[in-house]
Amino acid sequence: MSRRNARGKTARPAVPALTADTPCPCGLDAPYGSCCGRFHAGPATAPTAELLMRSRYSAFVARDEPYLLRTWAPRTRPAEVDFDPALRWTGLDIEATGDGTAFHQHGTVTFRARFRQGGADGELHERSRFERHEGAWVYVDGDFLD
Repeated sequence: MSRRNARGKTARPAVPALTADTPCPCGLDAPYGSCCGRFHAGPATAPTAELLMRSRYSAFVARDEPYLLRTWAPRTRPAEVDFDPALRWTGLDIEATGDGTAFHQHGTVTFRARFRQGGADGELHERSRFERHEGAWVYVDGDFLD
């Protein structure tokens, strides 16, 4: 949720510092710049549904709304992403993938994303659905598990 400051302007949540050399938040053993950062920064697209899932997780960490909206299926895309300033993403584990490679049009990724909010630890367990749109992988929707 966004908050308003004393002048009535929407206060943006503090964004974690990610540099090209920072370890990538997605959990792969690579620096952000050559991992998810390359997808966030430019025309490169994730070649698999799993890499798109990882890059979207990193975009939530970085609060990169343009990337999240760009990689969301048009038919399910919200008008904006509402970041909770009290929430900090703390880790990602991929449990399973189904299809989602260069040879597929659809795929699924089951994951656990850990977070800290209001002094308490939490976890999002989801099976996300992905599809190709104009040749690129996009997030469609997901089912919460547990």
